[in-house]
Amino acid sequence: MSQDDQAPMRLRWARMRFSIISHLLASPPEPGELAGRIAELAAKSWRHPTKGSLIRLSPKTIERMYYAARAADDPVGALARKIPKHAGTHPSITPAVAAAIEQQYHDHPRWTWQLHHDNLVALAKTDPELDPVPAYATVRRYMKAHGMYRLQKRRQGKAVDAEIAPRETRSYELSYVNALWHFDFHDGKRQVVTASGELKTPCLFGLLDDCSRLCCHAQWYLDDESTENLVHGLSQGIQKRGLPRGVYSDRGGAMKAAETTEGLERLSIAQYMTLPNSPQQNGKQEHFWALVEGRLMPMLEGEPVLTLELLNTATQAWVEQEYHRTVHAELKKTPLERYLEGPDVSRPSPDSEALRRAFRMEITRKQRRSDGTITVEGIRFEIPSAYRVLERVRLRVARWDLSTIELVDSRSGEHLATLLPLDKARNADRARRALAEITEPLAPSKKPPGIAPLLRQLMAEYAATGLPPAYLPKKES
Repeated sequence: MSQDDQAPMRLRWARMRFSIISHLLASPPEPGELAGRIAELAAKSWRHPTKGSLIRLSPKTIERMYYAARAADDPVGALARKIPKHAGTHPSITPAVAAAIEQQYHDHPRWTWQLHHDNLVALAKTDPELDPVPAYATVRRYMKAHGMYRLQKRRQGKAVDAEIAPRETRSYELSYVNALWHFDFHDGKRQVVTASGELKTPCLFGLLDDCSRLCCHAQWYLDDESTENLVHGLSQGIQKRGLPRGVYSDRGGAMKAAETTEGLERLSIAQYMTLPNSPQQNGKQEHFWALVEGRLMPMLEGEPVLTLELLNTATQAWVEQEYHRTVHAELKKTPLERYLEGPDVSRPSPDSEALRRAFRMEITRKQRRSDGTITVEGIRFEIPSAYRVLERVRLRVARWDLSTIELVDSRSGEHLATLLPLDKARNADRARRALAEITEPLAPSKKPPGIAPLLRQLMAEYAATGLPPAYLPKKES
């Protein structure tokens, strides 16, 4: 949201009006020129300060604005919308009307103020005590003054409503190691020097085991909370500790990206997320960030030039030598001891290539029959000629790395081929392989076997109608 969008309503109008007549104040017109200058301004369109639509002001309105600003010590304040006289006062409403409004709001909290007023008018026709009904503005001011705002239904569906309903908060802890991992990003509070000499603020990706509080992996990145960084850090944690049974995170964009969700699904890792605007549900991770800022970072205060490599090296040393070996206040033992005790429900980690293939989103593209290529994110890829008969192909793509993509079987999901970007310069060498036959070639018939069966049938049906041919023969000369 821009700074202008956060400004009060009266100030937005003042800014718009001042922008219109500011040139008249900076360059006052000569005698006799004011009307012409104002007419030019009236012919222009201006942006409405709240709605954003284009509006036009009459010459008289602009003239009043000009004289009001010229005579004031504070032109912008003079052009601001006037505060209504009734602002801050309670509207005069009879007790009967007030009771009716309160009852109506209690029964229908999602009605608009206009709908409340319209129903109040209808109710007054059957109840003389409510007559006369106050004006809509009066009813609205009364309801606002008493906190009767419209309740917004954020999302629909019984299951969703139950999900966002207020619930009790309870601490929890799983009984098995690697049953659930917490992961999140943490914005650093100190900048690092890059190889180009720039100063950038890094972010820390962290993985914590719920049962033991062991840090499965922690790494600082220069980029923002991207899906690429999440997959990079999560893959390292899996290779260090094995495949967990589930992961828990907030609802950040990287956590909901297709590469992340589909990759976890392919690895049979259940994904859980906190409720919207509920960071306290991932409290174990927040506690780890507090230790990073309270223990690790103060020990780097004396380092004048902090690089990303030094920061990551120091973080790994602090995690392995201090955090893992310090007795946890709740566990009454160190995270490393708790982790080694088990019981452990993890699975062996796949190799690096399998992890790279897992964390990709699956898409479908139509193959160009002219040259056997498809387009992904604006880049064309060549498909092996063995798959040229496929009209639509199933692909797996990591959007941050388009050096290669994967062709998979649309039914089983098995890897078929690795596709590379189209290299037109290399294809210009004119070397072309002969196409392998897909099926047994059929020898074409030298002579067609007469009239096709369908046409023969149609001709017979037409003749059976007894109608003469619908054309007039013409003698040929």
